[in-house]
Amino acid sequence: MPSERYRWETLEALKGSSKGQLSYSRDWLLRGEDILEGCRSPPKLSSYSGWVLDQVISQSLQETPLSRSSTPNESIPPTDDQLPSLAKTTSPASQLGSSPLSSAVPSETKGNEDLSLLETDHEVHLMVLPSKVTEVEGCIWMYEEVHRLKGKEELRQRQEQQEQVVRAVSDMASEQLKRFDELKELKQHQEYQDLQEVMEKSSREAQGQQEKLKEEHRHRAKILNLKLREAEQQRQRQEELERLRKEEGQERLRRLYSIQEEVLQLNQQIDPNYRHKDLPRIDLSGFSNRGNQICGLVSGLIRTTSERGFPTQVDVANTERALQEMRGLISSMQQEIATALEEKRKQDEEEERERQKELQKQEQLKAQTPVPAQHPRGKEQKEVLGLQVKAEESTMQWYQQLQDASDQCVASFSGLTDCKDNQVKHIRMDLQKAASIPVSQISSIAGSQLREIFDKINTLLSGKSVQSGGRTVSVTQHPQGLDFVYYKLAEKFVKQGEEEVASHHEAAFPIAVVASGIWELHPRVGDLILAHLHRKCPYSVPFYPAFKEGTPIEEYQRILGYQVKDSMVEQQDNFLKRMSGMIRLYAAIIQLRWPYGNKQVSHPHGLAHGWRWLAQMLNMEPLSDVTATLLFDFLEVCGNALMKHYQVQFWKMLLLIREDYFHRIEAITISGQMGSLMRLKQFLEKCLQRKEIPLPKGYLSSSFWRS
Repeated sequence: MPSERYRWETLEALKGSSKGQLSYSRDWLLRGEDILEGCRSPPKLSSYSGWVLDQVISQSLQETPLSRSSTPNESIPPTDDQLPSLAKTTSPASQLGSSPLSSAVPSETKGNEDLSLLETDHEVHLMVLPSKVTEVEGCIWMYEEVHRLKGKEELRQRQEQQEQVVRAVSDMASEQLKRFDELKELKQHQEYQDLQEVMEKSSREAQGQQEKLKEEHRHRAKILNLKLREAEQQRQRQEELERLRKEEGQERLRRLYSIQEEVLQLNQQIDPNYRHKDLPRIDLSGFSNRGNQICGLVSGLIRTTSERGFPTQVDVANTERALQEMRGLISSMQQEIATALEEKRKQDEEEERERQKELQKQEQLKAQTPVPAQHPRGKEQKEVLGLQVKAEESTMQWYQQLQDASDQCVASFSGLTDCKDNQVKHIRMDLQKAASIPVSQISSIAGSQLREIFDKINTLLSGKSVQSGGRTVSVTQHPQGLDFVYYKLAEKFVKQGEEEVASHHEAAFPIAVVASGIWELHPRVGDLILAHLHRKCPYSVPFYPAFKEGTPIEEYQRILGYQVKDSMVEQQDNFLKRMSGMIRLYAAIIQLRWPYGNKQVSHPHGLAHGWRWLAQMLNMEPLSDVTATLLFDFLEVCGNALMKHYQVQFWKMLLLIREDYFHRIEAITISGQMGSLMRLKQFLEKCLQRKEIPLPKGYLSSSFWRS
C-alpha cells in the first residue's frame, strides 16, 4: 500500500505527541482493558492529525478496490528487511515536502479540510478503522522489536565501551597511582633529605651554641671564681677585722676593768675614818665623796659599754680621765696629808720645846710657884660635810647574824642533800616540791585560794602530812626535813619576788601577805627570807659592798647583786628589774599581816624596819641609777602605809629627799640613766602637791578576802 510508507512517520508523530507518551501494552486488548483509561485529560487532536487523516483517507479511497481484491497477506506488516526498502521508496524531497514539520499553517488548513472529509466519508472510515488498528498494532510491535534489538545491541556496545572505559580508567588510575606513589616517595625522600639537612644544620647550630655556652660558662665560671675568691678574701678580711675589733674591744674592756680595779683600790685609800683624821685642819670627807662619785661614774660607763657590746676608744679615754682624776685626787689628798703632817710635826716640836722650858722653870722655882697648867693639845672636831659610805655597825651585825643563821641552816640539812640513797633523794624532791609548788600558785584571784595555800604550807611546817603531786609528804620523813623545807620555802618566796613581782608588780601583795603570815607563825622562815633577800639584793639591808683588794671583778659584781654567766655580766635593765621586784616584795611584807592571824601579836617585821631602811638609805651616798629606782619602788608600794603611820615626820622625809638628796642623785647620774630619776622626781612632786600618797596598784582590800 502506498500509505504504508507514511506509517513510520505517523508512528514517529504519534510517539512525539502527548498521547504517544502514554504507557501502552499489547495485552490490554486481550484483557478487555481500555487503552486510554490512565488518561485523565480530555482528548485533543494533534496539530499533525489533519495531515495524517488527509494522507490516510486519500490513500484509502484510492486503494479500496485493490484492498478488496488483494490477499490477506498484503495486509501483513512489513518485516525488518522490508523496513529499509520502505524508507527508501520515499524520497527525501517528497518527505520534506509532505512532512508536517515543513509548515504549520498549511497543515492546519489541510487539517480543517480533512475534518470536512471525515464528516462526509464517515462510513468509509468505519470500514477502514479495524484493518488500520491491526496494521498500526503490527507496526508498533515491529517498531518495538526493532528498537528492542537496537537497544540490546547498543546496550552491548555501550557495555563494551563502558568496560573499555573502565579498563582504560583503571589502567590510567593505576598508572596515576604509581605516579602518585613515585611522587609521594620522591617527596618523602626530599622531605627526609630536607629534614636531615635541617637536623644537621640544627645540630651544627646546637653544637655551635653549646660550644658558645660552654665558652660563656667557662667565662662566667672564671668570673664567679674570681668573685668567690674576692668574696672569700673579703670575708677573711672582715673576719680579721672583726677579730681585731673584738681583740681591741676585749683589750679595751680589760683596760676598763683594770682601770675600775685601780680606781676602786685608790678609792680605798680615801676614808673619812682615815688614821690621819686627827691631823689639824684636815677633812677627807670631800675626797671621799668625790672618789665615790668617780667610782660610780666608772662603774656606770662599764655597765653601759657591756650592754652595748665592746667599749669604744672614747669610753676608754673617759675612764682614763676618771683614773687620772682619781690619781690627782689621791695626790692632792696626800699633799694635804703631808702638809698636815708637817704642820703637826712643827707643832709637836714647838710643844716639845715649850714643855722643856716648862720643866726648866719648874726646876728653877722648886715648887715655889704653882705648876702651870699644861696647854691643851689642839684637836679639832671634824665637821661632817658628806654622807656615809658604809652601813651602820648595828645594821652590819644584824646582816651578819642573818647570814650566819642561813649558813647554819644549810649545814643542818647537809645529810639530806648530800645523801646518794635513792629513797632519800625521793624524799628530798617531794619536800622541795611540797614547799615550792604552793608558793608558785599564789595569785590575786580570790582570798579563799590564798587561805588554802597558806593552810597547806602551815600544815607542812607543823609536821603534818600534805598531798603533793599525788603523794603524801611530811617533814617527819627525814630528821633534817624541817630545816630543808624552811630554807627552800624562804628561797622560793624571794625567787618569786625576783621573777614574778619583777614582771607583775601587783603580785607583790598576795605573796607578801602569805609570807607575812608564815613568818608570824614560824619566825625562822622570816629570818631565812631576810637572809636570802640580803644576799641577792644587798640594797635591801641597805648595804653597799666595798671592793676588797684581791677580789676578782666578776665576784665583786656578784656581791653587788649582778648575775654573771660565762664572764658576762647581765644587762643593767635586767639587774634593776630584779632589784625592783625584791624591794617591792620587802616593802609589801613590812606593811601587810595575815588577816586570820593573832591580832594581839605585833608584826614580826613591821613598818619600823621600813622607816629604818629609808632613813639609812638617805644617810648613805647614792648610787647612780640604783638609788633612784629603789627609792621610787619602795615609796610607791609602802609610801601610803608610812604616811598614815608617821604622818608629819614622813612628809619631812619626802621634803628632804626632794630638796637635798635628789640633787645628790642627779649629780652622779649620767645622761643614759635619767629615766629612774625622772620617775622619782615626778612621784615626789605629785605626792607633795596633793599631800597624799595613793594606795599601790594591786593592794588587797577587805572585799578580796570575802571572795
